[in-house]
Amino acid sequence: MLITPGKLLASIDSPEDLRKLDRTQLPQVCNELRQYIIDNVSVYGGHFGASLGVVELTVALHYVFNTPDDQLVWDVGHQAYGHKILTGRRDNFKTNRMYGGLSGFPKRKENPYDTFGVGHSSTSISAALGMAVASALEENYQRQHIAIIGDGAMTAGLAFEGMNHAGSTDSNLLIILNDNCMAIDPNVGALKEYLTDITTSHTYNKVRDEVWNLLGKMSTFGKSAQEIVSKVETAMKGALLRQSNLFESLGLRYFGPIDGHDIDHLTAVLNDLKDIPGPKILHCITVKGKGYGPAEKDQTKWHAPGLFDKVTGEIQKKIYDTPQAPKYQDVFGHTLVELAEQNPRIVGVTPAMPSGSSLNIMMKAMPDRAFDVGIAEQHAVTFSAGMATRGEVVYCNIYSTFMQRAYDQVVHDVCIQELPVIFCLDRAGFAGADGPTHHGAYDIAYMRCLPNMIVSAPMNEQELRNLLYTAQLDKVQKGKQAFTIRYPRGQGVMPQWRTPLEEIQVGKGRKVRDGEDIAILSIGHVGNYAVEVSDTLAKEGISVAHYDMRFVKPLDEALLHEVFSKFDRVITVEDGCLPGGFGSAVLEFMADHGYTSRLQRLGIPDRIVEHGEQIELHHECGFDPEGIAKAVRAMVEQGIKVL
Repeated sequence: MLITPGKLLASIDSPEDLRKLDRTQLPQVCNELRQYIIDNVSVYGGHFGASLGVVELTVALHYVFNTPDDQLVWDVGHQAYGHKILTGRRDNFKTNRMYGGLSGFPKRKENPYDTFGVGHSSTSISAALGMAVASALEENYQRQHIAIIGDGAMTAGLAFEGMNHAGSTDSNLLIILNDNCMAIDPNVGALKEYLTDITTSHTYNKVRDEVWNLLGKMSTFGKSAQEIVSKVETAMKGALLRQSNLFESLGLRYFGPIDGHDIDHLTAVLNDLKDIPGPKILHCITVKGKGYGPAEKDQTKWHAPGLFDKVTGEIQKKIYDTPQAPKYQDVFGHTLVELAEQNPRIVGVTPAMPSGSSLNIMMKAMPDRAFDVGIAEQHAVTFSAGMATRGEVVYCNIYSTFMQRAYDQVVHDVCIQELPVIFCLDRAGFAGADGPTHHGAYDIAYMRCLPNMIVSAPMNEQELRNLLYTAQLDKVQKGKQAFTIRYPRGQGVMPQWRTPLEEIQVGKGRKVRDGEDIAILSIGHVGNYAVEVSDTLAKEGISVAHYDMRFVKPLDEALLHEVFSKFDRVITVEDGCLPGGFGSAVLEFMADHGYTSRLQRLGIPDRIVEHGEQIELHHECGFDPEGIAKAVRAMVEQGIKVL
């Protein structure tokens, strides 16, 4: 479908073109840019509300600052669609998040205006500060460095670490706080309340506006503007806002709050701030989903709605004639409530992903036993560990890719202390269109190397339910080991998934299919590919035995002895990284016990795999059904060397 940009937007192939326009034309640019985002996302999908909320801010930044020499660092990147469109990627934007197309996030290799690759939250301040210090070392004191961070991302410790460092320097750094009270779900915590206090203080805002009107444009005061504003604002904030010194106590000059949708005021303020040296923060109030009614009303739903009718606001949903399998995350959410109804010691924890992980089901049913701690993965793990010391049965649900941010806490606060926290790692394996910043490729490797850690992966919804049930049993909790359960993004395979809860013996795999020619050992959901392949190859006369190992740690050694005593050709399949992964664990077992079977490992290779649909990425890496079948045929017909 051909999507045509508006007249002004069509003339902008780079920010240089934008800066040639008269300031009075910027409102039209904003309208056309917002409409172009709506047109594209409604047809091709992607993140939505965040980019609509920063249209005016995006235009103002590229209009005022000399990008790409001036460095813009977008936090997370959900809000960077307008930035991409203005920086030479307008006509290719239809490929956003598609296999082989544009990344859904800023990416250094993609465009010189993308100064820092992002995807995880709260990195922008530290990165922009590093750039500012580097510019100073180069004796370039004119270059501007701007970090654009949302109030949700500001809750993470890394943001405060960056601000704390920045405040002790004289670096040319501007932090723009994009305050919309939202991450993906509504923000939580004391910082949200603090920012709300600032933005809703009628006395402060009234006096501040009067002062700004009195002073007029700061630039009319020349060099004395800094001194005047500093004296007036410091006195005003100190007198009218008891808590106003949070940012200034960190050494950051605070300006605002201002309307983030007033393009004229934004450009004026940003121009003035260019002339004020040192670290500073501009507080902008925005509305996530601005300019599209349904997205403003239900901001969580419209964070990434999929395809929709832009006129009616109706989100397209596939209609099926038969019952469909649920998402793994929903199986987790409903099963956790079911377990918590039986076990009063069960609690749930997630760092700012209640809807993404489906912990929101428990939060609604048992609000006093389910906790959204904000974008704070480290805190989530140690908070869980603290509850575990008092005998609570803690299900800590964190996306696999985000668990990387809390690895020290897993080691230091959980495993070393022998605390039986249950880690539910959603989005394990390829995350799909979100790409390498969100792929859950490494958790098998980084979890299985830890003492006092059980690592498991269900092949289907029934297995997930049973693992969730098993992990909370008294005898497992008393084992003083953490319990990792990893599962992928998307649907399972069982429409009738509400099966009776049954214990699974820890470290016990299962034989799915007997065979004579070759054995496939699988872990997790990709075992369903092995089932399909085994059926296909049986028609070709190849007899495949299939084992669902369930556990990477501890491995079912009895089952592996059975396999390697019978088969001289074995393939392992996993949706995790090959180095240090499940296949590596099997190779270690072989080496330890002197087995010499030929073994091939299929999984995620030792390179960065870009974005695309999950099945496209599985195919690229050779462990989709076609790739597994090809490996089996090659091994049966020709044989291969041990990898």
